[in-house]
Amino acid sequence: MKSTRKVWAAAATLGVLAASGATVAAAAPSASPAASPRASKAAAASEDAQLQKLYKEALAEGGRLVVYAGGDKPGQADYLKNAFLKQFPKMKVDTVVDFSKNHDARLDQQIAEHKVVADVVHLQTLDDFPRWKKEGALEKYKPVGWNKVYDKVKDKDGYYTGLFFIGFANVTATTLGDKAPVEAGDFLKPEFKNKLVFTYPNDDDAVLYYFKQLTDKYGTGYLKKLMAQNPKFVRGTADASAAVGKDGYVANFGSSGSSSGLSKTSIPEKSPWVAWPQTGAILKDAPHKAAAKLYLSWILSKGYQEKSYGWSARTDVPAPAGRKGIFDYDNMNPLGLGRFMGDRAGLDRFKAKINLFVGDVKGANPADPEGKLGLYPVDQNGTQG
Repeated sequence: MKSTRKVWAAAATLGVLAASGATVAAAAPSASPAASPRASKAAAASEDAQLQKLYKEALAEGGRLVVYAGGDKPGQADYLKNAFLKQFPKMKVDTVVDFSKNHDARLDQQIAEHKVVADVVHLQTLDDFPRWKKEGALEKYKPVGWNKVYDKVKDKDGYYTGLFFIGFANVTATTLGDKAPVEAGDFLKPEFKNKLVFTYPNDDDAVLYYFKQLTDKYGTGYLKKLMAQNPKFVRGTADASAAVGKDGYVANFGSSGSSSGLSKTSIPEKSPWVAWPQTGAILKDAPHKAAAKLYLSWILSKGYQEKSYGWSARTDVPAPAGRKGIFDYDNMNPLGLGRFMGDRAGLDRFKAKINLFVGDVKGANPADPEGKLGLYPVDQNGTQG
């Protein structure tokens, strides 16, 4: 795979990176009023001092960390790992990427067996975190920067929190220029027949929610017309994005961008799209809790959030240049995916309907093509803990 940092950088053209269960409906401001330079420097210094203290504690613990990251391509979260190690070079970190729906099943098994090998998780399966909290499977911890995180995306008691926002919208070939599709109806134009590529919506709940919103707004007639375009379906949003601009495929919606340079991203002005807070937590039985606390605190620190791609999880970091605040889009609700995933019966009913349109999912898991991760992976090679 090409540089995963570039893949996520492509997502930044959407402003999608910077993590659920929280529900309040009122829109939040995109950022708090700017603090004075002196106050900002003082706050940054205070956070840095806290991180250095946590770093010493993590090293005293052994300097080891295992992160389970939701994704669909090996190495997809290396941009986080590499930035973390740059600041804390004495740590040893392994980040295991897999579909969130696989990680949560894996974690359920580890929790049930009292054989937890992961320290930190950040996943798309937003409904898992309130459940794990209720089951007593999470460590209560409010990281550095906690008070600046949007209340909507963190547990009030401190068991889990949004870490960064991920968004799915349009990916289109640069060769299309001004003719690139932007709104949902544009993808139905005759010139795009046999040229669309999508992630199986019945394989990824965020993509499923994208299709659910389109169906709710435009009816199942839209799905019939979309299928009449003879689109190609693949496993994983990374592979769907990477296909745009190659082999005759020119457009996709429901993913976040590619590093190929053959495509660009855009946000529809009227049609629904999807963004959500990728949510993180520490496992109560985590082997390396001090390291886990350092990692979560580092991600939520203002120093990292200001340098990361896209919308921040913090209220005191402005939205990306040229973008609205994450809660300010009329055609996107960052809390919608969490609510959708919380209604498992409704989700499963819609997934069954979508399956009739797109067919059964085919192909190997792109995050684990050789099926080697197993139940207790502590690295991407499938070493069992």
